[in-house]
Parts: sequence; C-alpha cells; structure tokens
Amino acid sequence: MRGLCRFFITVWVGLILISSAFAQRPVVVASKKFTESVILGDIAAQWAVHRTAEPNSGQKIEVRHQRELGLSQVIWKALLRGDVDVYPEYTGTLLREVLANRQLASVEELKSVLRRDYQVGMTRTLGFDNSFALGMREEKARLLGISKLSDLKGFSNLKFGLSHEFLSRSEGWPSIQKVYQIIGQNPIGIEHELAYRAMSEGKLDVTDLYSTDAEIPYYEIRVLDDDLKSFPSYEAVFIYRLDLERRAPLVIAALNDLEGQISLKQMNDLNKKVKYDRAREEEVANQFLTEKFTGRLSSIAKFSSPKWMDDVLRRGGEHLYLVGVSLLFSILVGIPMGIIAAKVPWMGSPILTGAGVIQTIPSLALLVFMIPIFGIGTVPAIAALFFYSLLPMILNTYTGIKEIPETIRDSAVGLGLSPWQRLRLVEIPMASRSIFAGVKTSAVINVGTATLGSLIGAGGLGQLILMGVRRDDLGMILSGAVPAAVLALVVQWTFDWAESRVLPRAREGAGR
Repeated sequence: MRGLCRFFITVWVGLILISSAFAQRPVVVASKKFTESVILGDIAAQWAVHRTAEPNSGQKIEVRHQRELGLSQVIWKALLRGDVDVYPEYTGTLLREVLANRQLASVEELKSVLRRDYQVGMTRTLGFDNSFALGMREEKARLLGISKLSDLKGFSNLKFGLSHEFLSRSEGWPSIQKVYQIIGQNPIGIEHELAYRAMSEGKLDVTDLYSTDAEIPYYEIRVLDDDLKSFPSYEAVFIYRLDLERRAPLVIAALNDLEGQISLKQMNDLNKKVKYDRAREEEVANQFLTEKFTGRLSSIAKFSSPKWMDDVLRRGGEHLYLVGVSLLFSILVGIPMGIIAAKVPWMGSPILTGAGVIQTIPSLALLVFMIPIFGIGTVPAIAALFFYSLLPMILNTYTGIKEIPETIRDSAVGLGLSPWQRLRLVEIPMASRSIFAGVKTSAVINVGTATLGSLIGAGGLGQLILMGVRRDDLGMILSGAVPAAVLALVVQWTFDWAESRVLPRAREGAGR
C-alpha cells in the first residue's frame, strides 16, 4: 500500500512539473514611451485578447501590455531576448536606427533580414506614415518667411530645442545638419512633449515633431517642408518574435487584421483624444476597435477604466515593493561590507572606492545597464536601487566603527572579549547611530530613484509621472509626485521615531 501511494505521489509531482514546463507563457505586447506607441500597443493587446477568447478559437492565451519601455534600442533588445513578443515600430526607425549597420536598401529587404537573421516577423503597414519633421509656430514662420528646411540656413539666431532621440539618431539632427548645411546651431535636448509648450511660450523657435502629433494643430505649428528629402518613410508596422507563429497563431492573426486599418487622420484623432480630451489610451483603443470591427466579429468587451485612487494605490504598492526589497538586500550586503572595510585595512579603500564609483553613475544609465543582465521589469529596477543604496550604508558603517574611541576598544580587550564579541557587543552598538543614519539615507534615496523604474517596465509612482508628462496633464503628474514625496517624508519620520526609541537602548547596552 505504501509503495502504491509513493507511486501515485511520484506520478502526480511529475505531471505537475511537466505541465509547468509546457505551460503557455503570456504574450507580452510592449510600447515605447510616447502616446502613439502606447495607443497602438493597447490596440494590438486588446484585439489579440479578443481573438484568442473567441468561442471557437481553441486557444486561451494571456496577453499583457508592457507600457512605455523606453527608446528604440531598449525595446528592440528586449524583443530579441524574449522579454517582449510584439511592439509597434516604424520602417524608417528599423532601417536608419535599429539596423543602421546593415545598410538595407528597401522595406522588402528589411523584412527578409529580420526573419532570416533575427527571427523577427513584420506586418504590412498599418495604414499611415509617421515621418519626422521640423516645425515652427505659424506666426513666427510667417514673419520670417520660413516654409521649408532650406530656409533655416539663413537664420543663425533661431533657438532649436530637439528631443534627445532626434539629436542622437543618424537620420535626425546629424542628417539635417549635413543635408541642409545648418551651421552654428547648438540645439538643446528637451523631452518631446515639453518642447511644444516651450515653443508656445517663446522659449524655442524650432523643434522636431512627428506628422501624427496632435500638438501640430493645437499649437498652430507650421510643418517645414523637407524639400531635399532628408527623412525616410516611417510606415507604422508591428514586429514580433517568429515563435509566436507557432506558440500563438491567433495573436499573429490579430496583428494581420490591423494591417491598413489606421489612416493618418485617424491616428491624429486618436492622439488628440488622449492628449487634449484626457481619455486613457486603453479607452481610445477600445473605442477604435469597437467602431472598426463592428459586424465583422463579435463586439469587443467594453473597457472599464480603473478609478483614480485605485490606480494611485496600485502604483504606490509597486513603489513600496521596489524600495523595500532593494533596501533589504542593501542592508544585508552594505553593512557587512562596511564592517569589513573598517576591520580589514587592505580592503577598506577598494570597497569604498567601488561603492563611490557606482554612486557617480547616473541613475537612468544604471537602470539601462541592468537590462542586458536581468531583462526588463522589477528585477533590473531592484538591482539598480540596490547598488545605489550601498554607498551610504558602507560609508556610515565604516565611519561609525572607525570613530569608536580607542579607550573603549582597549577596555573590551581587557575584559577578555574575543574579536567577534567585541564587534557584536561593543562596536556595532556604539556605531549603531551612524549605521542607522546610512540606512535612513538609502531608504529616502530609493524612494526618489524608484520613480525611474517605470522607464523599464517596473511600474511604481513614476508611471503616473511619466504618463502625466506625456499627456501634459499636471493632475496626473501630481498624483505620482505628491505620493512619492509623502512616502519619502513618511520613511524619514519612521526612521527618526525608531532612532529615538531603539538606538538609546542599544548604546546603553554597549556602555554596560
């Protein structure tokens, strides 16, 4: 009987392991950190959910939308690693930026190279071309008689403010300077969404834009004619991992349904609804799909927008998770490293120098460095926050132990305490105020730095800030910034309270 039970248990455990090994992992649709990409990502994700949930589909697959993952190279590498499966892209970006080193001559050649060399498929165009352009306020352009890019050559005193991506891309500012011989300009880098407001306030004269931007009519922008044809075509497409054709064929069918379905005017209208009508991207995508495919397939489920407070609480919970986990790991590593630096002289300088070098790396750069190692999401964000937390803990622990008076050390030796007993009973309690200050500093730093985790798909309150900046919505910016500031104050007050209650007892015990 016992042998029979053991047999059934073994079979049961084996079946669980086999089923988990072959379990269908979710399909991840991703988008870049601008409104149009998020809308297209929502359209693809919602339509894929609808297609795979049809009664006769025979395929139940979870589809997620990972929003606002950063610039082209970041999301492209995430696709190749398998962190994401689908994302909206533009043919010009693929030809001139992502695969610029391949020097491909046509879209057909691009499509062939993607399948053969990268195991990536590409749909046909979605129906619109979102090309780069440069623009000026209509009033200023008319006053100066500027209607095309060639006209800019004669005006050296114009103030250029260009997006960071446009400044760095080969087909962006470097190409414009070369083709149109624009000399003497030193453009500043500015977020794309903020450039329009700066232009309306007269702080900028020229900025880069996209042909589908809702801001063009709203701010009365004149799109300057690319008379020397510097910019390539930017047909909107979806690119996807080829294994989806086997793993989730209905998702591919959903992407194919969207080919040729979105005109330039429709995309402009969708962007406008988000930017100026304050609609959520999910709602705009839902409305588009309902209107576009009514009568062709069963109607898509009505999207229900989450309540504002629910969104803040959810993002706040994600934020606390990032801060708490990273802080716990940094305590477990940072304090022992500070002790080692103080007790082992030849290791002190390398440990302190290494922690200091890490602290000098810009937080955004450190997040990006983590992506090739850990992928996207919460893990790279926690890793970056962990490294950022180390210096205050290591330095404060080192300083606290080093500043213990020699008379106290000699007394501990005279009492016959072993090195471990001296550390545990005397040195750590005596240095506890300094160590505690390091933990508090790291915690407060983490609360602020964790807002950047949203740029790599980690969520948190930074997601609300990022969405607010993209939509030019001050209320949404504050809904992320104010809770983050309050959280930093709560962390500060909590540590101050603990310091006043706990540390005196620890130091008193060490004194005894």
